[in-house]
Amino acid sequence: MSGSWATSPSGQALGIDLHIAPADGSGLRRGLTDALREAVRGGRLAPGTRLPSSRTLAADLGIARNTVADAYGDLVAEGWLTARQGSGTRVAERPVDAPCPASAPARRATGAPAHDLRPGSPDLASFPRAAWLKAARRALAAAPNDALGYGDPRGRPELRTALAGYLARARGVHADPDRIVICSGFAHGLQLLGDVLRARGGSRDVAVDSLGLPPHWDILTRAGLRTRPLPYDELGTCVGELGDAGAVLLTPAHQFPMGVPLHPDRRAAVVDWARRTGGLVLEDDYDGEFRYDRQPVGALQGLDPERVVHLGTTSKSLAPGLRLGWMVLPAGLVPEVVAAKGVSDWSCGVLDQLTLAEFLASGAYDRHLRAARLRYRHRRDQLIAALAERAPSVRVTGIAAGLHAVLRLPPGTEQSVVRAAAWQGLSLVGLSSYRHGDAGGAPLDALVVGYGTPADHGWVGALDALCRVLP
Repeated sequence: MSGSWATSPSGQALGIDLHIAPADGSGLRRGLTDALREAVRGGRLAPGTRLPSSRTLAADLGIARNTVADAYGDLVAEGWLTARQGSGTRVAERPVDAPCPASAPARRATGAPAHDLRPGSPDLASFPRAAWLKAARRALAAAPNDALGYGDPRGRPELRTALAGYLARARGVHADPDRIVICSGFAHGLQLLGDVLRARGGSRDVAVDSLGLPPHWDILTRAGLRTRPLPYDELGTCVGELGDAGAVLLTPAHQFPMGVPLHPDRRAAVVDWARRTGGLVLEDDYDGEFRYDRQPVGALQGLDPERVVHLGTTSKSLAPGLRLGWMVLPAGLVPEVVAAKGVSDWSCGVLDQLTLAEFLASGAYDRHLRAARLRYRHRRDQLIAALAERAPSVRVTGIAAGLHAVLRLPPGTEQSVVRAAAWQGLSLVGLSSYRHGDAGGAPLDALVVGYGTPADHGWVGALDALCRVLP
């Protein structure tokens, strides 16, 4: 399918995010109708949810607008949806079945380079201050007095409920508020899971990508676990060598740093491994909201919510300084994680939790993401065009989604380029910085360029500085 996943045909950032995968082989209209009906029936789309306009959803799916309009019309006739002038198309207010439970970056360095193209951060200058402040005022005004107490270590119920709805419709996650635990970012969540895995006994090996984030491996090591690197190829992480590991940590939607989604066969294989061995899959969905010119890859957790832990944060979508993240856990894992977290929710500010809940429920989060995708896609396109003109020997990969790109360099040139960049006041990271110490195979010379990091006014200068140091 063709088309953009960031913008409507008119170029506007409209509508909400909706993860829908029409079934193959049954015709577009019927496949879309069946997928929408199942999302309503299964509870992923709650009663009253306003659906994207037919124009917006058609642009997102890369299909004809009439196909979407006809599918909406079929479901209105069946009573699943309602359509009213001025109110749009919404999920009908009717009882729905509850979802069936399934069967049993590296840290930013200190200093202030003239230009910073390290990955791991969004454009902090674009944080939606006015919308966030508006949400904060509404959230604080509506908050009950007991919200300011110690509360539930799982996090505020308002946020867990809002996240359950958002993750279900936008990422295809089977999310129950009672299975969600709020944490202060991915690192905190991984630390809690590491403590639980160690306390459970059994295998202390955690399989990880051979190219990934060393701070995450360090967290697991400090928890008393061993990290075992997995090979990598053009289809993503090679999961056939999981063996007797107790868990595996993956970035399946957009592998960091290489940027390739995990092949569907390997997604199925890793879930089969978890079911067969009792292992856990830790899914880091670090930038799942940012996709540009490919179909969105739904969360791996949707394949088996009892074997996959889904972890997400606001670090890329809003700002890492919020220190807000979440885990969607298998039912049996919730008590252990809550016990590891402690009797008081000391690490996650209540007011920020309530504000994020309001931000999600009001649609402000969707609007912010739509606008951000337009901006980051434009930067990505500028990066590709500039390299094609000024550094044609450099191959760019991993660009269908996310906030970074991998620039393949001639053999033996990575370190010299990084040093040259430093002399020019440009902060860059070589791919070798993300290589596991026990990884096999020959190293690949490349740069991992974070094109989301600079502010808008500094992007052109950063891009020019990058092109000057490339071979």
